Amino acid sequence: MNRKLIRPNLSELKDRLGISAKGGGGEVMTPSPPAITPGGEPNPAVNPAAATAPQGLGSPRRKIAPPEQTNAESFYYLKQMQSKTPMVIVLQDDEKVRGVIEWYDKHCLKINRVKEPNVLVPKHNIKYIYKQDEEPRIRRSRSTKKEEPSVQEVEIPVYD
Repeated sequence: MNRKLIRPNLSELKDRLGISAKGGGGEVMTPSPPAITPGGEPNPAVNPAAATAPQGLGSPRRKIAPPEQTNAESFYYLKQMQSKTPMVIVLQDDEKVRGVIEWYDKHCLKINRVKEPNVLVPKHNIKYIYKQDEEPRIRRSRSTKKEEPSVQEVEIPVYD
């Protein structure tokens, strides 16, 4: 079967619509809206940056909203799981849980701990997480003389 592609002639369409085939000034143009509304306020249809600009009046495309999930959290968890990085999870009540992240899901983390039972931590209970290597170390200055703790004598009144 031989099918022929039927395509309308562009010049015939222009003639039907009343537009000159040579493009000589017969184009139909829509008038642009006035810059100021009758109430004296700036017209949002003229300003493309206005948030209230109607969609159908030639306003440019709006900025696309960022994706709801960037997958940064899952990327971080996967990286720490694969390298078995020792982590410190600080909970909302400032309790610290130390261990390696074994797995995670949408709502919790499973932490493997050394010499302690494994723990399932709900994400809503986590304040923040950091690598155990980045934990601040407390340095104590060593004094050259060993000082004995000073005891202050306090006079206690005796009631007879």
